[in-house]
Amino acid sequence: MILGLNVCAQSIDSSKVLADSTSFNQPRINTHDSISTIEIVTKQQNIERSFNGVIKDINTGEGIPFATIFLPGTSLGTSADLNGNFSFTDPHGHGDTLRIQAVGYTTQNKKLEKGKNEFSFYIELLRTDNTLEEFVLRPGEDPAVVLMRQIIAHKPENNPDRTQNYGYEIYNKLEVDLQRLSKEQFEKLPIPYMRKFSFIYKNMDSTSEKSPFLPFYLTETLSDYYFQRTPKKTREFIKASQMKGVKNESITQFMGGMYQNINSYNNFIPVFDKQFVSPISNQGLFYYKYRIKDTQQAYGHDIILVQFTPRRNGENCFYGDFWVVDSVYALQRINMEVPKDANINWVNRVSLYQEFAPIKDTLWFCIKDKFIADFVAPYGAKLPGFIGRKTTTYQNILVNDTAIVRVLSNPKIKDDVTISDTSRNKSEAFWTTARHDTLNKNERAIYHMIDTLETLPFFIRYKNLIKFFTTGKKEFGPIELGPYWNVYSSNPIEGRRFRFSMGTTAQLMKNIHLEGYLAYGTKDKEWKYKLSGLWLIKKHPRASIRASYVHDIDRSTSSYDQVTNDNIFSRIFRKPGIPWKMAMVDELRAEWKHEYYGGFSHSFMALHRVYDPYAPLPDVNIFHDDNGKPTDRVTNTEIAAKLRFAYKEKFLDGNFNRISLGSKFPIIEMRIGLGLRGVWNSGYNYKKISLTISDKFKIAPLGEIQYDVFGGRIFGTLPYPLLEIHPGNEFFYFNKHSFNMMNRYEFVSDRYAGLNIEHNIGGGVFNYIPYLKKLKMRQFWTAKVLYGNLSDANKLLNLNKGYIFRTLNTDPYIELGTGVSNILQLFRIDFVWRVSPNLLPNEGPDRYFGIFGSVQFKF
Repeated sequence: MILGLNVCAQSIDSSKVLADSTSFNQPRINTHDSISTIEIVTKQQNIERSFNGVIKDINTGEGIPFATIFLPGTSLGTSADLNGNFSFTDPHGHGDTLRIQAVGYTTQNKKLEKGKNEFSFYIELLRTDNTLEEFVLRPGEDPAVVLMRQIIAHKPENNPDRTQNYGYEIYNKLEVDLQRLSKEQFEKLPIPYMRKFSFIYKNMDSTSEKSPFLPFYLTETLSDYYFQRTPKKTREFIKASQMKGVKNESITQFMGGMYQNINSYNNFIPVFDKQFVSPISNQGLFYYKYRIKDTQQAYGHDIILVQFTPRRNGENCFYGDFWVVDSVYALQRINMEVPKDANINWVNRVSLYQEFAPIKDTLWFCIKDKFIADFVAPYGAKLPGFIGRKTTTYQNILVNDTAIVRVLSNPKIKDDVTISDTSRNKSEAFWTTARHDTLNKNERAIYHMIDTLETLPFFIRYKNLIKFFTTGKKEFGPIELGPYWNVYSSNPIEGRRFRFSMGTTAQLMKNIHLEGYLAYGTKDKEWKYKLSGLWLIKKHPRASIRASYVHDIDRSTSSYDQVTNDNIFSRIFRKPGIPWKMAMVDELRAEWKHEYYGGFSHSFMALHRVYDPYAPLPDVNIFHDDNGKPTDRVTNTEIAAKLRFAYKEKFLDGNFNRISLGSKFPIIEMRIGLGLRGVWNSGYNYKKISLTISDKFKIAPLGEIQYDVFGGRIFGTLPYPLLEIHPGNEFFYFNKHSFNMMNRYEFVSDRYAGLNIEHNIGGGVFNYIPYLKKLKMRQFWTAKVLYGNLSDANKLLNLNKGYIFRTLNTDPYIELGTGVSNILQLFRIDFVWRVSPNLLPNEGPDRYFGIFGSVQFKF
């Protein structure tokens, strides 16, 4: 019981949109079958008492509108307002218990202290079971079904995206808290000096008596956002931002799914990388059961409470409720919960909330939304974990305004997102007035706790140690060493290989990055090395110059993003009985790259390469120098250009390098290369052209499809290192960029085309098998098809020279696969069949079928 605590519900100041003309009903006791009551004998007290407080959803922290608060056995009580606030008086001091009820929530009783006449409450209610009881239909149609048909029919006029344009000021707040880890458990962790950090538990939140949590990360942004429907344009100007807590790119990427924009009027709603059917989807009646539960008033309108649950277990649907405006059929607010058995990794519970208010009496516009996710280890719902809370509020809303048109048509503004140069330099005084809402106790604690931790040397040492294990690199001021997993490897040519790697950090030069390594083989007793440099001329849009020189064993066959085997695991997962195919390479490369607004980029590069193969790869009567005389190595010089179009591609930026987060649109790449005979002893003239189109898209509710379509042509009579050597896989881990049942250097072509497709279905049939459903395993299928050809001149030069190269002139290469992923929420097993072409006479049946494993970190 929480007494003497006066807590007010926090909500956006919607007076900037329009005055709140909400009217509230008189208290009434709802005896519907979904609300449980426990009768408790009350005692009369002859003193006047006053009651006030707020009632909130324990998970979202939002006020529960129209909850009923009363004294059992009397007619005294009230209904909470739209934000969950309530107050009433008891003139005669009746009863010793206060009861709180709300449709869809468990009932709660509060014992009243004798002799006290003023009570303030902060009450959190938990949602009831997510099932709707069956009931008998009488003649006539279910009123909930009639209502849903009206809601669906009026979606086009109620969807805010129907407007020609809109704009608003947006405030985003993301908080991450550690939960389910007591101070005693924390101090017993088998990590040295852990007790020194115990002071952080002074910040432990105690608002929730049942599940306290420790806040440790908070980020805030304030921006102006503009949207135009036709032609579609968006602009966001970030005016202020700040971050408190662990500044780590991996955390940002891990939490990135929480930044997804949600529109409840869409047929599907994204939850991390999954698509869930919206409760008001056009096909909602096929996926959900609905029940009308209550009617109240808000903003001068009657609003109707509707509860919904999935019709069938195992489908990507929510459970929860929404309030809809009568006659207008627009949403006033909606609460959505992801079922606990949903096939999402690392998450125990996900809640989504949206609230709407009328604009100009014609459009109900979103003024607040929330996304709450409870992150847990696999099968560790009771173990310590994290909870993320994203809150977004919208103010100063403009709809169909010419000022928005002027902003979006300004030719000087090219970026979709523009960050002010002073955005990170705002004072606390600025944030105090600029925030749409004040920080609560937990959020204020983050500021104090992190500022204290950053001054402690042992905290900085721990933070650096964690970074070393996750990135593989260790910084020492202006330089960094690693990654550590490349320190040792082995192969038949070098024997034991030892490598020392080093690079510079931004502390030495902000826009220039230098790195390199030195390696030595105990068997060939040769030194290998690499030096490279990157100059970031401009970060956005990106412009850079990169140059490198390498003298080392070459393990690659093409630019298909082959997984390197220069690491400590290289021999563990290699297939037995397959000869290593390797070559010594000296390569000098220089590249200038420039990106433009809109996703277009171009690169120009120059390449000089000397290729000297080891047995069993052939060199006799195949290679020649620039005078046409036989030689035992290939020397070539090439210039090339690459054009790339990736519309609205997103990146996770580091100091120098970045990770692509993909695009919602196909990514197209074209490369043109020209060989220059006689330049730097190059022996070959040739032309190369290649094209790749890749995309990834949802086909809700049937999962996701990824594909790569590629093709190319090489003009010239050339030795095999300059032809297209199709990438095979000689390891037991699955490589999505290679042909997994093909060996390296098995097939060569001078013209080729192929398709690589993968369909991740999701839970599939596992969703309907009770015990397997709990394991959250997933299904998928893959297909890889390759057509190729080799000219007669290139056949004559390369074939039958002591090594068996094959061509695809007669039959395409086809491999099909399926398997199970998300095993223990980490592992994937692929079963792959090679369909064609036929095997050689000396090859065994194991070349037709293979089993591969891999590790995946996916929601």
